[in-house]
This record gives sequence, structure tokens and C-alpha cells, in this order.
Amino acid sequence: MSAGRILTSSDKSLPAWAAGLTASEFLARSPRVADLWTPALVLEEAALDANIAFLADFAVSRGLELMPHGKTTMAPVLWRRQLDAGATGITVATPWQLRVARDAGVTDVMLANQLSDPHAIVWLADDLSARGGRVWSWVDSPEAVEAVEEALRGRDAQLEVLVELGRDGGRTGVRTLDDAVRLAERVAASPVLRLAGVAGYEGAVAKGRGEAPDAAARAFVADLVELGRRIRPLGDDGDAIVTAGGSAYPDVVADVFAAADDPETRFVLRSGAYLVHDEGYYRSVSPFEGAGLRPAARGLARVVSAPEPGLVLVDAGKRDFPYDEGMPVPLFALSTAGRTDLAGARTRKLNDQHAFVELAADTALRIGDIIVFGLSHPCTMFDKWRVIPVVDSIDDVDSAIVTDLVETIF
Repeated sequence: MSAGRILTSSDKSLPAWAAGLTASEFLARSPRVADLWTPALVLEEAALDANIAFLADFAVSRGLELMPHGKTTMAPVLWRRQLDAGATGITVATPWQLRVARDAGVTDVMLANQLSDPHAIVWLADDLSARGGRVWSWVDSPEAVEAVEEALRGRDAQLEVLVELGRDGGRTGVRTLDDAVRLAERVAASPVLRLAGVAGYEGAVAKGRGEAPDAAARAFVADLVELGRRIRPLGDDGDAIVTAGGSAYPDVVADVFAAADDPETRFVLRSGAYLVHDEGYYRSVSPFEGAGLRPAARGLARVVSAPEPGLVLVDAGKRDFPYDEGMPVPLFALSTAGRTDLAGARTRKLNDQHAFVELAADTALRIGDIIVFGLSHPCTMFDKWRVIPVVDSIDDVDSAIVTDLVETIF
């Protein structure tokens, strides 16, 4: 966050006394996590740095580039950390996110989607002309090629695109290799497009880990590499990209890319959720769980009601914590009496601003106690917060110090 950004009462979770201070003035007071109002989302500094360094080293060790998906956080200050650690660009999902990234000073951006809005197409051409850098978007139909050609008719412009491969029943992408090659031929013939390679998302054709989903992901990425090989003669003498890789199968993607043994291709991994990892979905599927990545985010909520034995309600709900890939996990509670581990506790359900937490029979919490939650699915975690405190510790929130503030743009 900009040091001069003025904090206001609309910055959820910050204490009342922060309003009117700049971010640097607030941090200069060494605020404690205990000063934060609940609900709150906090990030642990050491875990963030370790996760960023781990995947950067993994990519380099496998001969891959890393263009992490920025839609996960929509936080330019975190993108900068990833770029400083060696990422060669940032990936986004929409033209508006692309504009945010470019305005934040990210010169090279991958738009993992198809351009169809004529306003966005013209803006991108003008922006590249004015600021330079490179932007790669995806394409999966002749109609999309025609849309770009129509929007740029009469202009001296050329946009770089990657032919996207998909699967029947999946998300976007050309369904067969032969059709993808035909589309590549159409792109290569366009006066306003440059055929820059191929792209795909193996997470759209596989779910979970195990023999069957791993095989499905591996076969898809192999087809992507084959498509890149088949369309290369259609391109120019410039660089060519083959890109895949979310945060569930980066090992599978890396293995297939390495087996291709093609030094003339830029193999690009796009994982994004690794930055904060999680206590739910990615913990269950990531090959790096316990071997390089650890959760860097925690949710804090305060007990506001204990209406019956074994049940408490806290002041956080669907508007505060992600729930689409698993409920928040109660980890431990903090009170004036100290720390209480919450083994056996679970979040039964969420309302807009309440979570129903079932406790083990021998656990008793009081009104005002803070429950620390593990969270699942970073991609629906950050969008609920405009300002997220970074702390020097998560496991001891009563004495932990806020060391930074991360501003998101959603």
C-alpha cells in the first residue's frame, strides 16, 4: 500500500484510531493484531516470503518461467514481490484486471481469456503503443479473430495471441488439436494478430489428485505441447510460448514440459494460489503441502453468542471468509486466559455475518474470545477485503505486530 494512503473508517478491521492516519503513520505506531476489530483477515510475512521464494526456485529448477495469476489477490504490492523474486510477468483474467496491472507498472501481462469487447481491444492497442511491454491474450474461435480485426480496422496495430486448447465438457478452448491448428492458421493470416503460442488450463479438465485426475491433467498438457509443436511452422521467427499450470498440478505440468526438451519454447507456469496456500482445497491437492508451502492467511472472528452447549457464533460470515471450496477451519481460540486449541471443532454453516462453530464437548469459550480460522481457496478470499494487515506472526495474534498493509483492487 502507498505509504501516503489515508486510512478511513471504511477500511474493515482497522481500529477506529487509524482513521485519518496515513498508512505509514499507522504502521509507525507498531499496532498489534489485538488492536484490530473483528472480523479480520491477516497475512503472515514469513510465510508469504517463503511461499514466493519456494515456487520461484521450483520454476527455475525446472527451466520454467512463472507468470503467476494476479486475479488471486488483485494486490499490486504482492505482484511486485512475485516479480522481484523472478516472475517474468503477471497473469490476469479480464480486460479490467489487465488495465489495473498495466497501470501498476507491470509491463508484461498474460490475459488468460479471449478479447471480445471492442473498447478493450482498442484500449489495449493504444496502451501498447504508448507504454510498450507485451500482452498475450488467448483465442479459441475464428469469431474472436474477426472481432479483433473489426475493432482494429484501419489501425496500425498488432496484438499477440495464444491459441487456447480445451476439452469436451470443459471450459473455454478449442476442443480438438486439428481444429486448434486450423485456428492457428487463421491467426497467422490475420494482419492485426501475431501467433505467439498456445495456452490451456489443466484444472478445467481434472479435479482433485489421484491416478485418474493426474492422468487427465498429464494427457491434456501433453496435447498442449504437441499443439505448440504443430503450429510452430505457422509463426514468425519470434519467441513462442506454451503455458499451463494452476496451483493443483504444477508438478504434472512441469514434468510434461521438461519431457518436451525444447529450448526454443518459453514454457510458462501460471500458478497463483501458492502465494498464500490454504487450509482446505489446496492443502488437499498441492504437491507442495508440507514440502515447501504453508498457509499464509488466517481469519479472525470474535465469539458474539454462546446460545447452547457446544455451539458458539462468531462475527464473521460469507461476506468475510471464503466458503466455496470448504468451510473455515477453527484452529484455536485466544482470550485473556491464553490459547485454547480447538481440536474437533468445525464450522457447521455460514450466514452473511455469522459462523456457527461446533465445539468439542470439553471446550468452553466465552463471549469476546477470538477464534483463529484456517481458510480455503485464496481466489475467493481477497475480494472481501480492501485492506489486509500483514503481521509478523499468526499463531500468537495477541502480541503480533502489524508490519504492513496490503491494498487490493477489486
